[in-house]
Amino acid sequence: MLNVILIIAGAILQLLGLAGCVLPVLAGPPLNFVGLLLLGLARGWKMFSPSLWLILVGITLITVILDYLLPIGGARKYGSTKWGTWGAFLGMLVGVFFFPPVGLIIGAFLGAVVGELLAGKENREALRAGWGVFIGYFVSMLLKLVASGVMTFFFIRTLVK
Repeated sequence: MLNVILIIAGAILQLLGLAGCVLPVLAGPPLNFVGLLLLGLARGWKMFSPSLWLILVGITLITVILDYLLPIGGARKYGSTKWGTWGAFLGMLVGVFFFPPVGLIIGAFLGAVVGELLAGKENREALRAGWGVFIGYFVSMLLKLVASGVMTFFFIRTLVK
């Protein structure tokens, strides 16, 4: 009975992890990894080799780190100030609550533009910085989707074996 509960909890975490790739309130790949840990607990740790477990830990850590660095890097590459970066973050939070999930992307873009305008940048510079933040968030989201997709694949493959 405990094994069934662990597997169901792991499956729920897989779904939440995939949703967390586009929703900022959920940590995508870490949730997927915890779901795999629950499956490992239910099925025996030998379902994956120790090296695969280490690779999955590495993928999870790298995606968490890059999730913070990529939007900032995209913003800086396109000339954003701290105002634009904070504007993007706040816009993302507002957007996801009013127009989920597409509001996340639109909110980040508009927030960056408004932040840059408040910082005194010209319209063209503000739009360029907003574009950089958008690109950074988009690349980060894609990276998280790939990582979560890989872990969900391993979860499903292990269940059907």
